[in-house]
Amino acid sequence: MILQKNAAKWAVSAVVLATFLSAAAPGSAEAPTVAAAAGLSVQGYGDEDALFARPFIDRDEPRTNNGTAYRYVHGGFEGTDTRFSFYFPAARSWQGRFFQYITPVPDSETLSQGLTGEEDRIGAAMTSGAYFIETNGGGAKAADPMGGGDLTIGAFRANAASARFSRFVAAQVYGARKHIYGYAYGGSGGAYRTLGSLENTRGVWDGAVPYVLGSPMAIPNMFTVRLKAMRVLGEKLDGVVDALDAGGSGDPYSGLDDEQKAALREVTAMGFQPRSWYAWRTMGPHAFALLFGGIRMADASYFTDFWTKPGYEGHDSPELYKADRVQLATRVVEVISADKAKTLGIDPGHTPGTAKGTADLAWQAMGLHSAGEMPVAVRLADSSTSKALLLSDLVLASGKKVVLSDVHGDLAMLGINDPRLLATIKAGDPVRLDNSDILAVQSYHSHQVPDLAEYPVWKQFTDAQGKPLHAQRPMLLGPLFTKNAAGSVPSGKFDGKVILVENLWDREALPWQGDWYRSRVKAYAGAAADERFRIWYTDRALHGDQTRQDDPSRVVSYIGVLQQALRDLAAWVEQGKAPPASTSYRIEDGQVVTPASAASRKGIQPVVTLVANGGALARVKAGTPVRLTATIEVPPGSGSVVSAEWDFEGDGTFEAPATLPAGNKAKATVSAIHVYDRPGTYFAVLRAASQREGDRQTPFARIQNLARARIVVE
Repeated sequence: MILQKNAAKWAVSAVVLATFLSAAAPGSAEAPTVAAAAGLSVQGYGDEDALFARPFIDRDEPRTNNGTAYRYVHGGFEGTDTRFSFYFPAARSWQGRFFQYITPVPDSETLSQGLTGEEDRIGAAMTSGAYFIETNGGGAKAADPMGGGDLTIGAFRANAASARFSRFVAAQVYGARKHIYGYAYGGSGGAYRTLGSLENTRGVWDGAVPYVLGSPMAIPNMFTVRLKAMRVLGEKLDGVVDALDAGGSGDPYSGLDDEQKAALREVTAMGFQPRSWYAWRTMGPHAFALLFGGIRMADASYFTDFWTKPGYEGHDSPELYKADRVQLATRVVEVISADKAKTLGIDPGHTPGTAKGTADLAWQAMGLHSAGEMPVAVRLADSSTSKALLLSDLVLASGKKVVLSDVHGDLAMLGINDPRLLATIKAGDPVRLDNSDILAVQSYHSHQVPDLAEYPVWKQFTDAQGKPLHAQRPMLLGPLFTKNAAGSVPSGKFDGKVILVENLWDREALPWQGDWYRSRVKAYAGAAADERFRIWYTDRALHGDQTRQDDPSRVVSYIGVLQQALRDLAAWVEQGKAPPASTSYRIEDGQVVTPASAASRKGIQPVVTLVANGGALARVKAGTPVRLTATIEVPPGSGSVVSAEWDFEGDGTFEAPATLPAGNKAKATVSAIHVYDRPGTYFAVLRAASQREGDRQTPFARIQNLARARIVVE
């Protein structure tokens, strides 16, 4: 047990250390001015958490955010690295509440500054009658277990202390109130931290909106099963997507061999939405790049056992890996710095799950003179393979492994590594390119079978009696990662109310995991669960909370859902006004399935349907007019249709507004005639949005959806 705990500690440390070596929160690096700013006082403040008993304010000034005036207050707590930003709107706009954004990992307390449109978190809060809070989550030291830090600081204590102190400051800004309501929200890792904050504290927040939440078994399993499917299916995924797209055959297994069919069934039964494979060429490993090193530290023997022991596919069926396994002896021709990469047009990219919007300070750990000298890639003497390799290793002469984010030909991009190790790589060094470990980890989920009553998607890896078909590892890693992120494994036990937002096309937090948390709430609250919890699923939405997604002709932003959820949560807590019902759904073989109509589906997202010449598929001659007809329907009590726009060729450019009927309507039908002059296959798209108050001008709380129709022009 001690070995398991230490392994987990080292694993989490690897993740945290990599995160903060690559990006340090700006607020943490500044020496605090431990004195109250003009007009505000910290005198008389006391906190129940002794670590945060001595707050300071080093900035108090008027600012504007996209034309809206507010009061900006920045500070921290003496003796800690915790920093916070408070954004107070004018008194006439404030309605006695705050919204607090919790980042996926401890990050900058100024992260939300400069955002515009619907992404403007500060403006969205102020428009909703709230002041806005953001922290750095306690800073890098507090989140690093190898530095002796207490992980509860980054999980919830720093955010809770900042929220409590904000009420003390707000009383000076606005005058004393009996109670200032508070609501936390955060996505992905921030969803874990949001629930950890709510479940591990009392009296700090009145409710929360976690979004794109995983389960305690999400890491690393939701990533490993996906990586396996990407490798086995490859370009065959294009056929899967085409079959399930508008006007397709409906059979995603057509044209696949037995191994490919098995891989697709496995990943689908684990919860991956098959229609979301459209981006398989660009989705990459996502945050798994950050987790990979931690898994190898926590369970190092797995990567040998997989190839050498019975019960593991690498040993039992090595022929399945023969075409993909690379073990190439070569040498380093050139070490490419960040500056040189720019001149070569090479983009090192950003790893999801790491701190962003912060200064890159990793070069300081290497004794370099600037960030531009940081190695980001190496050129090898030999071209590795015709296939691109994700997360393979560059094994040095010392035996140490440097993780590569990807390899294309002779160019190897460096992944998340200790920068001091990168500094040892020199031109001429003999190295071995080896992808054995990443191939092995792609089956890790089958060696991590949890309680099947709680996690039924793992039944596919057991026999009729529930016995695992494959060798099992000595510990489940997922709950360990979750606990270190959130301070505890989510239990469903919280004070206040929660609206959980999940997305049906999410590739990282697979949708059934929202239902997992709902089951925890039900187990704790019983019949009273509906009085304190909602779950809203958003169709055609991914994991990332950005306005523009990778293919706007297929997926939509869900930011408006978050904004409306916060508003509805406030009304629920403060006025007792129940929000719209949870989305209606069922789970079939790992897939979350929703009803077709808005009235039956519920939740708050409009349902859009589209036909071309009366069907999902239209075949026409070039130059023949095509009639497109779309219906937009908003679930009961969720507002009215406020916009609709056409993308006639499916290229993601919505340049043709549709004419909506006058007034606020919960249902609308729009149509258009379009002529396709050239032969080819096109996808017409209608994207629509609803808004609770029917406001057609505001960028906030607009709930989107879209529909497609296929036109084959001969």
